Amino acid sequence: MAEEERAVEAGGEPTSNKEKTAEELKEQANEYFRVKDYDHAVQYYTQAIDLSPDTAIYYGNRSLAYLRTECYGYALADASRAIQLDAKYIKGYYRRAASNMALGKLKAALKDYETVVKVRPHDKDAQMKFQECNKLVRQKAFERAIACEQHNRSVVDSLDIEGMTIEDEYTGPQLQDGNVTVDFMLELMQFYKDQKKLHRKCLYQMLVQVKDILSKLPSLVEVSLEKSQQVTVCGDTHGQFYDLMNIFHLNGLPSENNPYIFNGDFVDRGSFSVEVIVTLFGFKLLYPAHFHLLRGNHETDTMNQMYGFEGEVKAKYSAQMFQLFSEVFQWLPLAMCVNQRVLIMHGGLFSEDGVTLDQIRNIERNRQPPDSGPMCDLLWSDPQPQDGRSTSKRGVSCQFGPDVTHQFLEENGLDYIIRSHEVKPEGYEVSHNGLCVTVFSAPNYCDQMGNKGAYIHLSGSDLKPKFHQFEAVPHPNVKPMMYANSLLQMGMM
Repeated sequence: MAEEERAVEAGGEPTSNKEKTAEELKEQANEYFRVKDYDHAVQYYTQAIDLSPDTAIYYGNRSLAYLRTECYGYALADASRAIQLDAKYIKGYYRRAASNMALGKLKAALKDYETVVKVRPHDKDAQMKFQECNKLVRQKAFERAIACEQHNRSVVDSLDIEGMTIEDEYTGPQLQDGNVTVDFMLELMQFYKDQKKLHRKCLYQMLVQVKDILSKLPSLVEVSLEKSQQVTVCGDTHGQFYDLMNIFHLNGLPSENNPYIFNGDFVDRGSFSVEVIVTLFGFKLLYPAHFHLLRGNHETDTMNQMYGFEGEVKAKYSAQMFQLFSEVFQWLPLAMCVNQRVLIMHGGLFSEDGVTLDQIRNIERNRQPPDSGPMCDLLWSDPQPQDGRSTSKRGVSCQFGPDVTHQFLEENGLDYIIRSHEVKPEGYEVSHNGLCVTVFSAPNYCDQMGNKGAYIHLSGSDLKPKFHQFEAVPHPNVKPMMYANSLLQMGMM
């Protein structure tokens, strides 16, 4: 619907002093929303709801603010409440559909889009979203139908890499005797900066080698730093290749003397996810013991389908190439422990007490993540300021409080945790009395959040986190090559 481009609604005229106060709070929230201060927008929408709890528009507006901050569980609850209060509130159906899409609940989303189309049959925007969602539902059904047949087969088994020809007109980097070298990586990064594409034969070779390396690692990787050594920990990069290059410019290229840990969510959202992940995989091949990659919740098939990576790989290469990426992602380790004192994971801690490092070591990770349990929590959970646990704002896993963090660390003999998974205005955040550190390395996330990026230096001498912030750098204005983003672009439905 065209008017949906207006992110928040003005609402009706207030009819009482109480409603007037709520309406004024909503208008303040709308102003915060317009300047992309979504946290304050949620705060003021919440105050409006407290004063006028039966007004559907307030829930609908807050739902959209939650969508913008990827709190899909909260967004879904608000959209559902808005519809419950006013069954004719059509934007509630839009936002509930967006929430369900983000959570991979395609059939539920399709049902709401169908409702919108029936009410507004001439709305081209609604028709497009209905058709695209329907296409995704059919695609999922097809994938399930052939899944059993492919379950025990690797893409590698069907590849004839040696038989692939590199055409004479290709002038890009090539592996030296099948191996990644420093010169190859330097040439590759410049090639990518020039928006050129690595030959498929080279990429197949790299993915097969990376899969072999990762499959030999435990689910919990343990590393030791000498007192004189330092490692750099980076958070989400989300397809922001030029910002990744800026990290290497500011902090130095990876090497045996300059090790890195990248804490998941390498792909999706940004338009250069292929370039990001291939660069990271290249350095993993070059320095396997000094360049570490952990799995994020976006190194999964459902997220890749919804947020762009699958579409990007298919546009730049092929469906078969994406299938191989998917196989490699399943072997990414889930956590890392530095000097037996600092635990690093993408999401956070667990829905239940008593999880041990041994249990993490023993997780069978070569699969798509389950909807619950330790593997799911490591990829999806978030900290909260209050003690205890609560329902996840994302609709997956849980939120855990300072007491949960303290107890887990004490039981496992750890000092603190480092995690990523959340945009932070300053690029990082220290919470839970210093025991929970968040780092996020995609500045101006999705080209609109305005946040800084950050990375952390950990020294073997004290293991205290030292934060380094950086701003986003310019990048080519490339239109995303995936239709799912048009459905999900920050919840604008």
